Amino acid sequence: MAYDPALITQKLQEKARALGFELFGVAAVQDVPELLRYREWIGAGYEAEMHYMARNAEKRTDPALVVNGAQSVIVCGKNYHTRAPLSTEPAPASAGWISRYAWGDDYHDVLKQRIRALYEYLVEITDGAVQGRYYVDTGPVLEKVWAQYAGLGWIGKNTCLINQHIGSYFFLAVIITDAKLTYSTPPPDRCGTCTRCIDACPTEAIIGPYVLDAAKCISYLTIELRDRIPESLRGKMGRHVFGCDICQDVCPWNRKAAVSLEPAFQPRPGNVNPDLGELLRMEQADFSERFRKSPVKRSKLRGLLRNALVAAGNSGHPGLLSQVEALQHHPDEMIQEHAKWAVEKLTTSTKAKKEDAYVHD
Repeated sequence: MAYDPALITQKLQEKARALGFELFGVAAVQDVPELLRYREWIGAGYEAEMHYMARNAEKRTDPALVVNGAQSVIVCGKNYHTRAPLSTEPAPASAGWISRYAWGDDYHDVLKQRIRALYEYLVEITDGAVQGRYYVDTGPVLEKVWAQYAGLGWIGKNTCLINQHIGSYFFLAVIITDAKLTYSTPPPDRCGTCTRCIDACPTEAIIGPYVLDAAKCISYLTIELRDRIPESLRGKMGRHVFGCDICQDVCPWNRKAAVSLEPAFQPRPGNVNPDLGELLRMEQADFSERFRKSPVKRSKLRGLLRNALVAAGNSGHPGLLSQVEALQHHPDEMIQEHAKWAVEKLTTSTKAKKEDAYVHD
């Protein structure tokens, strides 16, 4: 059945706005340079232990393997930036850091309903003449690549997608479809000579402009990695217990980032600068209740305790020592090992502070 691509695209954009998406665009399925770079990135082993990225590499670089006859990738963006402090701003010594995107409800749940509604609308207005699949960060799709070619922004040196008007604090939802639509124009790269994100990364995970070594990234270490965190990186992780915002928080394009009023993404109590002592005391029932329908549940209690121990060790806060010491007897050997490291780190820093105070008396 014939339909007007321009009219369908216009209607989709209007519907996307009505569903609460601030950004909308459409990319033509084609062979673009970033797809080859992804294969090279995988070949270099920069995905670390995220083996699914390599396992699905062929599908990720060819949408036609996801949807037969795929012609278009519809990309929508939803702002999650809220009125709250940045990770780079001063905070109490006993405070950890949960990445801004995880302060509220799980974005997968929130956006899946909306992108599904947009897909159903596409099928409706084409009288069922098209097919496709929709995803919110869950399928074999290189969302940022297609978002760039859909005109939503450019991929910055920190590998985040940056929009000139709303910065980089936004989620992506995509539809791969065999529908032929009107295509957007990708914006120019506006990072210029700026290297703030590269310079600010404490673990040097951004090994060069546009190249991230996931094995060194704090977000990977606190969320994706299920085993012990390499000891060489622990002292560089600061107070992060789930994710990291540093490379975004220092980005000039986020200085005037638009603020989201989306109720689902507003901070839950205790998620901004969470108290490390409270996290270290957390039992499974506490974790399940506090982080129900939250992105933080992905780390599981085991991962969160491990991360909180590293943050406590880096805090230099003697008030956390007794709680850290108690976790040396935890039944999980990984937790025990991180607790012992944190005890040694806290003991050393407390001793150094006392000696410094004595010298200056």
